Amino acid sequence: MASTPKTSFMRAVQWEGELRHMSVNIIPRPKLIDPEDAVVRITTSAICGSDLHIYHGLFGTDEKFGIGHEAVGIVEEVGPAVDFLKPGDRVLITGFSEDGNLLPKAALVPTDLDMVGVGFGNSFHSEGGLQAEYVRMPWADSSLAKIPHGLDDKEWLPLTDVFPTGWTALSRSGFQPDDTVAVFGAGGVGLMCAYSAIIRGASLVYVIDHIPARLVLAASIGAQPINFTRGGKASEQILALRPAGVNCAIDCVGQFCLNENLKPQPDFILREAVKIDTNGGGIGIAGVYQAGGPEGYKPEINFAIPELWLKSLQVGSGLVDIKGNIRALVDLVKNGIARLGFVFSNEYRLEEAPLAYRRFEQHQETKARR
Repeated sequence: MASTPKTSFMRAVQWEGELRHMSVNIIPRPKLIDPEDAVVRITTSAICGSDLHIYHGLFGTDEKFGIGHEAVGIVEEVGPAVDFLKPGDRVLITGFSEDGNLLPKAALVPTDLDMVGVGFGNSFHSEGGLQAEYVRMPWADSSLAKIPHGLDDKEWLPLTDVFPTGWTALSRSGFQPDDTVAVFGAGGVGLMCAYSAIIRGASLVYVIDHIPARLVLAASIGAQPINFTRGGKASEQILALRPAGVNCAIDCVGQFCLNENLKPQPDFILREAVKIDTNGGGIGIAGVYQAGGPEGYKPEINFAIPELWLKSLQVGSGLVDIKGNIRALVDLVKNGIARLGFVFSNEYRLEEAPLAYRRFEQHQETKARR
């Protein structure tokens, strides 16, 4: 896609408060404001499941704002206080921009001075989305990760969210090499979680979904696919194969999960995870659980605490820890150990964003980028 470096305007995908609708608008191109800023020309960006939560009205505000929190780009300008970046550097642009003192998880309680969220609206002090041609990044030295030129953008792009999210969730489940793993959900995060388990030495990885194309992708990376709508619930199928269960179960779907009849049941995956975990096992939760929205999601769900307690299971959850993992994950890609581009099912032009969102919502895409 051609950029517009000689004009003061750019194209950007924006949420305008209308459910299941995204617009592509012409807006002012960002400029440097603070000494620590950088302006980055975006070369590729992706749609995330979290963007669908905005699309469904669960996150964000009624006010217009830019969308997107996963991108790769080239630094165009830097402020006088930026020490480690220069124009021409290739960088990863992640969902949160922070001043070097806070971890990304602190965005759950954002402050006026310490953190902004990219592409999440005023509720996260948004600085504009990454499904655009340019972005201004505050605190550029601590918010952008420099990467080498050469390798295709699609191999780096998952590092801005879904790869570290899957990696983090696996770690929070208590994973150790040679463990057996079950991953619920074969979207971008689920596939990256399964891939993380394989890279880190899992002895067996199940991936649970009902969309054939996603299960084929899971099989292509060495996981064993489980269709939870055929042959019984996933827990029944896995326990038939492994009566002792698995060491780690990871929820990469969240409250929008469906049961075996493809009906919404927010507690379904967590109940399944407890059933299949072996004694002393662990559960990692990467999927979003958020109250409110037009669907009226409640702030609590039913959960099988007695069985969890009796099995001595540990539970780890929360937002991705990009800052704590990014250097190691960049090295995996740089050294050829991880190749992540397989997760993308299609590429769209920026002006095709409304179509891309519709197809992504309907599970016609595993993960889309431009």
